[in-house]
Amino acid sequence: MSSTRLKSRTKTTPFTRPLSTFTETEETVTQRVSQGFSLHRVSAMRRASSKLVSYLSYYRTFTPPLSRNYISELSPSVPANDYVSSLSSSSSNHITPCKKTIGLLLSKAKYNPFHTNSSRNLNTQIETPPQLSSRQRKIKERSELEESFESATSTEEMLKAFQEMESSFDEKELGLASLKLGLKLDQEGENPEKTLAFADRALKALDKNDKPSLLVAMTLQLMGSANYSLKRFNDSLGYLNRANRLLGRLEGEGSCSVDDIRPVLHAVQLGLANVKTAMGRREEALVNLTKCMEIKEMTLEKDSKEMGAAYRDLAEAHTALLNFKEALPFCSKAIEIHKKQLGNNSVEVAHDRRLLGVIYTGMEEHEKALEQNELSQKVLRNWGLSSELLRAEIDAANMQIALGKYNEAINTLKGVVQQTDKESENRALVFISMAKASCNQEKFVDAKRCLEIACGVLDKRETVSPVEVAEAYMEISMQYETMNEFETAISLLKRTLSMLEKLPQEQHSEGSVSARIGWLLLLTGKVAQAIPYLESAAERLKESFGSKHFGVGYIYNNLGAAYLELDRPQSAAQMFAVAKDIMDVSLGPHHADSIEACQNLSKAYSAMESYVLAIQFQQQVIDAWEGHGPSAEDEVKEAQRILTELKYKARGASSNELITKALPLPHSSGSAPTRNFPVDEKRSNVAH
Repeated sequence: MSSTRLKSRTKTTPFTRPLSTFTETEETVTQRVSQGFSLHRVSAMRRASSKLVSYLSYYRTFTPPLSRNYISELSPSVPANDYVSSLSSSSSNHITPCKKTIGLLLSKAKYNPFHTNSSRNLNTQIETPPQLSSRQRKIKERSELEESFESATSTEEMLKAFQEMESSFDEKELGLASLKLGLKLDQEGENPEKTLAFADRALKALDKNDKPSLLVAMTLQLMGSANYSLKRFNDSLGYLNRANRLLGRLEGEGSCSVDDIRPVLHAVQLGLANVKTAMGRREEALVNLTKCMEIKEMTLEKDSKEMGAAYRDLAEAHTALLNFKEALPFCSKAIEIHKKQLGNNSVEVAHDRRLLGVIYTGMEEHEKALEQNELSQKVLRNWGLSSELLRAEIDAANMQIALGKYNEAINTLKGVVQQTDKESENRALVFISMAKASCNQEKFVDAKRCLEIACGVLDKRETVSPVEVAEAYMEISMQYETMNEFETAISLLKRTLSMLEKLPQEQHSEGSVSARIGWLLLLTGKVAQAIPYLESAAERLKESFGSKHFGVGYIYNNLGAAYLELDRPQSAAQMFAVAKDIMDVSLGPHHADSIEACQNLSKAYSAMESYVLAIQFQQQVIDAWEGHGPSAEDEVKEAQRILTELKYKARGASSNELITKALPLPHSSGSAPTRNFPVDEKRSNVAH
């Protein structure tokens, strides 16, 4: 087979965890996303709550007495000191309160009893101020309680002031105070149950009619954030979607300025991105994260540090979806901004470079990846960040393996293993990488010994770090597969799947593992067992990566091969057609795997004796291979031979059975060619 064909066959996919490029790419990405990136998301949500807390400084907590039942909405652009006077502005929705009442409120700190009777000013004798009426005392007490709450700075002070006010104010009057307190609690992130309780009180008080309100949108955002912290993802999504729709109405109606809406909209979009990521809906989350970045571009300075962080967030999100080319420009922007603002030797630049190394690895530009990794290591070493440096050194060893520098990689890892604790996940990762290097050198005894050590460490960490352990098990199973230890690989993947099923945020990994199990069962002739795993994988990965992702196409192709083996050609044709459609869009019609999907579709129609369609698709196969030029000469000849046989069949002539090519979840060029491992053709039509 030509070198061009081999290269196309080894394209990395998100479902294989191959031994070189993809494994270290997704392992690194997953660790960064699940540890650093997701934590950054949580802190970003807390910063959003902090901004909304300060944003609420525009609002006074309570409406004036007597008129409180008639207040419908506040303008966020009204300063606190002007709030009361704004209530008396002409509006059909407001009842103008008595000016005397307004005066009492505004003069609460300047009350002068002598003004009640001007003649008393002529009297030089000291007189005892008149007793306040019960109504006046109540107003004064409420005003003092309000001031106490407004001046509170800590959560404890706010809670104490709120409790004191509960006896003097009804629930409707406490709505805005509940919102402020809920946002403060959400900012700290320590008690989501209490946050949710205050958010619920605020929503009941503020959401009294169908008129869109910025305060209600803020409260819905808080409800979404609190439910997210409690892992009630469906509830969180519902509140955030409602907030998003409400903000759209406000903007469309022009009832609030865009500048007032944007901070709340950013918090809502960030919340949606977090929740959808947690639910495994990463493709949708990327849309929300892109909107967050666009809002920041409209509101922040072009080269601000926060803008650099936003670009890196978006680069990480694209990388997690394996959209490496799309991630590259955002990561480059982040590096330029952080270099300009913080200097070339800053930790932020080091983090950017490590991500850039992951991106280059995904693009199979391993030399560039290693260069970025080395630059990152220098900074991390200077700052004494030993834990991050350790991971960077493991990344470097994996990059050396991808470049075929196996001895260098092993020497790197021997140095790293001395720095790890015996029961640490890092130690397990070191031995997994050592096994990978040994596998590539066909030193299988050494590789198995390393994998056994790694499994011994990971077994004790399953409940502590389930995501990291699951990722490691996936890589180990890939190496057993390379050594033709298929049953061991399948057993380990099933163990991994049982762990991932308990983690809704790992739906994409669950789909990847199901796809791999299905492929291995198909590969070993257990076709009927393979189908449910492949069907589950297709659904999971469509939700995570989108219905047109190339990896989903591989799964549908394998489903088609399975159905054809079970003598269900119509079902097979449907699956092959879907696979071809996806691959034509995501890979292009001239990609080797797209061509093989087309070849399989021709085979399915032939099995159905629909020879006209079979010949039509076979001609497409020939045309596509001819587009590759001289490098695909052998493929063109084989496709022409099959076309000739189809034409004989169409005329009623007999021919030998055609071969159906399954598209396994391909490895990268640095891994063993398990993709082309033949299945016994006496039992299966799925073969190389």
